[in-house]
Amino acid sequence: MPTVEQIREALRVVIDPELHRSIVELDMVRRIDLGPDGEVAVTVSLTTAGCPIRGHFQGAVRDAVMSLGGVRTVSVDFDVLDEQQKVALRATLGRSELPEGALAQVENVICIGSGKGGVGKSTLTANLAAALRAEGRRVGVLDADVWGYSIPRMLGLGAQRPSVSAERKIIPLDAGGIAVMSIGFFVEEDAAVVWRGPMLHKALKQFLEDVEWGALDFLLIDLPPGTGDVSMTLAQLLPMATFVIVTTPQAAAQRVARRSAEMASKVSLEISGVIENMSSFVTPSGERYAIFGEGGGQALATELDVPLLASVPLTMPLREQSDAGLPLVASDPDDPAAQAIRHAARGLIALAPPPRPRALAPVGMALPMAG
Repeated sequence: MPTVEQIREALRVVIDPELHRSIVELDMVRRIDLGPDGEVAVTVSLTTAGCPIRGHFQGAVRDAVMSLGGVRTVSVDFDVLDEQQKVALRATLGRSELPEGALAQVENVICIGSGKGGVGKSTLTANLAAALRAEGRRVGVLDADVWGYSIPRMLGLGAQRPSVSAERKIIPLDAGGIAVMSIGFFVEEDAAVVWRGPMLHKALKQFLEDVEWGALDFLLIDLPPGTGDVSMTLAQLLPMATFVIVTTPQAAAQRVARRSAEMASKVSLEISGVIENMSSFVTPSGERYAIFGEGGGQALATELDVPLLASVPLTMPLREQSDAGLPLVASDPDDPAAQAIRHAARGLIALAPPPRPRALAPVGMALPMAG
């Protein structure tokens, strides 16, 4: 069984992704308790109660301690630095303020991606957001497809410009109760964005840290096709995010989507599930035609050992409502495509961990002050 000091030394590999230093060096490892049968309990102090990267710490601490011989189980608990400890940490870092964490009030961040373009990823993102909203969830959408941004048009926002709060935070635009942010709000309508990696990284970082997202149950991030700069940047900035892969049924699309799964694995993003889009074409009279083949989505989900969240058919209203800027699930919830997307949204809700406890306002009556 390792000693407390050996465990502390092993935890030096756990890096705070926002402060870029070891949690041991930052004195964030508050306690290490050893049990008689190889049990280890580690308490890590966070800078804020709503820290969105606690999931990253939980996995990294467990992996680091389990790598030591003699350890059978690891439990990870959290507390919050008190003011004196925060003062000491600010002094260690040479900073006047500690980061609250990107998206500190967001419960679930879901990246929606695919290995290739043209599979309807943005259409699904817009409609999933509307479906989650219809289920009573607080929802935001970040259009991270910087080169092929289309979320503003699909959610009917056009060329509007966001405002800035008194705290110098960008306020997302509202689309039927959905908070939306896109590079399309900051360029001329339909203008081409010609950027290299460093500019993309900076813009995405600003969309996460300098936008007033507020309290959300779900933030959906519409990724660009492929496995390049944007996906890697978001994996670095959002280690607590999960990944939903969109594919079409044919084998070629399924194999390309498999590469996105490999990318997610390499950057330690958990895959929540697969959505098969364009599973068939449904005519206005209800006839179905499997024009892209069948079974690719289920085959990919089985290979990755994740659920197939939905098989979404292609219908004419799905395309029409995307062009019109009103999600189909809001305009015609009984359409076959809308029903499938609503099923996928309920699957995401079921897969989400229980919400973090929220602070309650004091309840009671005010008493007069004694004279």
